[in-house]
Amino acid sequence: MKLVRVDMTQLQVQQTPVPAMYERLGGRALTSKLLLEQVSATCDALGPHNKLIFAPGLLAGVNVTTAGRLSVGAKSPLTGGIKEANAGGTSGDTLAKMGIKAVVVEGQARKGEWHLLRITENSAELLPADDLRGLGTYATADKLQERFGADSTVISIGQAGEGLMTGASIATTGQHDQRSNHAARGGLGAVMGSKGLKAIVIDRARASGQLADADLFRTASKRFAAELINDPKTGQKGSQHLYGTASIVAAVNEIGSLPTRNFSSGSFEESAKLRGEHLRELILAREGKVGTNCMPGCVISCRNQHADEQGKPIVGTLQYETIALLGSNLGLGNLDDVAQLNYMCNDFGLDTIETGAAIGVAIEAGLAKFGDAASIFALMQEIGKGTVVGRMLGNGAVATGRILGIRRVPAALGQAMPGYDPRSLKGNGVTYATSPQGADHTAGNAFGARKEVNPLAAQGQKELSLKLQIIAAMLDSTGLCLFARPPVLADPQLLIDMINGVYGWGWTKEDADRAHRDVLRTELEFNRRAGFTSADYRIPEYMREEPLAPHNAVFDVPDAELDAVFSTL
Repeated sequence: MKLVRVDMTQLQVQQTPVPAMYERLGGRALTSKLLLEQVSATCDALGPHNKLIFAPGLLAGVNVTTAGRLSVGAKSPLTGGIKEANAGGTSGDTLAKMGIKAVVVEGQARKGEWHLLRITENSAELLPADDLRGLGTYATADKLQERFGADSTVISIGQAGEGLMTGASIATTGQHDQRSNHAARGGLGAVMGSKGLKAIVIDRARASGQLADADLFRTASKRFAAELINDPKTGQKGSQHLYGTASIVAAVNEIGSLPTRNFSSGSFEESAKLRGEHLRELILAREGKVGTNCMPGCVISCRNQHADEQGKPIVGTLQYETIALLGSNLGLGNLDDVAQLNYMCNDFGLDTIETGAAIGVAIEAGLAKFGDAASIFALMQEIGKGTVVGRMLGNGAVATGRILGIRRVPAALGQAMPGYDPRSLKGNGVTYATSPQGADHTAGNAFGARKEVNPLAAQGQKELSLKLQIIAAMLDSTGLCLFARPPVLADPQLLIDMINGVYGWGWTKEDADRAHRDVLRTELEFNRRAGFTSADYRIPEYMREEPLAPHNAVFDVPDAELDAVFSTL
C-alpha cells in the first residue's frame, strides 16, 4: 500500500510506502489520525498549512458490498474543527484497487491557477486545469471523462468550492452516467478550492490486492451480502431498496421531527407529497430510475434518478436530507422543485443540508417566502453567480444568520443541522452537540433507535449517542454504508472476519472496538488543540426555550449530560 502526496506549492507528486503506524487505519480513522499528527489544529483552514485527505475504507477494493465509500478529511472552514465527509461512487474502490491508502493534498498553488491530479495504476501527476475554471461539477465530469475515458472516476468542485464558500462540497462520479455523489459536509470543497485543485481523475483499476485468508474472507463477505439481501429493510422488497433514504419522510414527520419552515415546526402539512412512496410512483410514471447502485456491487441499490414531466432526468439521487432541508424546511411540498434545487446544489458543488438551512434563515429574514419556489430559486441562483448575497448563503447557515441578524439558526459547532429537529429526537440532539464533527446525522443517528430510547425523553440519550457515535466511526473507517449496519451490529464477528480475511491481522472484537473508539479520541483531541471547550459542544439556546410543535418539546438534556458523553470512551 502507498500514500500519494500532492504538494500544490511545488506542483510535485510523490508516492511513498505507508508508514507502519497507519497500516491498520482506513477511511475516517486514517484521515483523522493524519490530521492530528500532521496539521496544526490552529491553522487557517483555507490556508497552506491545512491538508485535504482522500482515503478509502479498510474494506474497499475487495468486492465487499456497500464498502466502497470514500472518506475526505481536513480541518473544516465551517466548524473550525476536524471534519470527515464521505461519499459513494467509484472513487473509494478504485483507489483501494490501485493500492492507494490515501491521497494527501498539501500547500497551495499560486492564486488564480487551477490544476487537476491524474492518477493511474502506475503514476500520479498534476496537469493544468485552467480550462475547467468556472464550470459546475456536471460539466467538469463530462469534460474530463471525454478526455480521459468514460470509465474514469472524477472528483471535483464547482463554483462554490472555487469561491471558497464554506458550504462547498466535493463531488465524485459513480457507475455509468452518475455525476452526483457528494462528500458534502463541513465545507471541504472550499479546502480543495483553496489549494487550487479543481479535480482528480482516477483511471479505472483492473486489479485488487491479495487476500490474507481467502476462505475466511469469502465466507464472511458472502454471508454479509446474503443478510443484507434477506433483511426486510435492505432486501429487494425492503423500504430502503424501494424508496431509498426518502423512505423515512413519513415516520420523521409522524414523530414531529421533520424540519419545517426554518425548524419552526416538526411536522409539515404537505409531507405526504414528499414521501418516498410518492417519489417512487412519480419516478416510475415518468420512466425515471429507481433501485440502482451508487457503488459497484451494492446489493441494497437505494439510488434513484428523478425525472421531470417530460421524462428528462433532473437529479440523482434525491435523498431524505435534501427533501427535508430543501423541501419542508423551505415550505416546499413539490418534489420537482426540490429536485431542481438539488441539481443546482450539486452543480454548484454545495452541501444541500447547509444550503437549505441557510436559505431557511434568509427566508425568515425576509429575503424570500416560505413555499414560494420562484423566490427560493432566485436565491439559489445568487450563489451560482457569486454575488454578495450568494456568497453569504454559500458560507452557510451560521454566517447567514449572523449577517442578517437572525437568532434562530439551526446549527451546532458551526454546522447546520440535518433533517431531524433535536427537540423531538433528543438522541440526535446529543450527537449534534457533542460530536467533534459538528451537527451531522451520519455521526450517530438515533432515529433508528427511537423504540429503544424514547426520543422525547432526556433520559438515556447520553449513553445512546455514545454507542451510535462509535458505530458511525466503525462504518466510516471501513467504508461501509450506513444502511449496512444491521448484519455487523447483530454479529460483530462478521466484520472482524472480513477484516482479518483481507489483512490477516488476527483482530478480536476488543481490538476493533478499541480502534473505533480511538477515532473519536483522536478527533476530540484535535478540537481541543483547536481551542474548543465544553461550551462549544451545545445546542442553540433558542431550542432549549422555544417549544416545537406538534409535541411542544424543547431540548432539555442537561449540559452535565452532554459534558459526560465521552466519559467512558
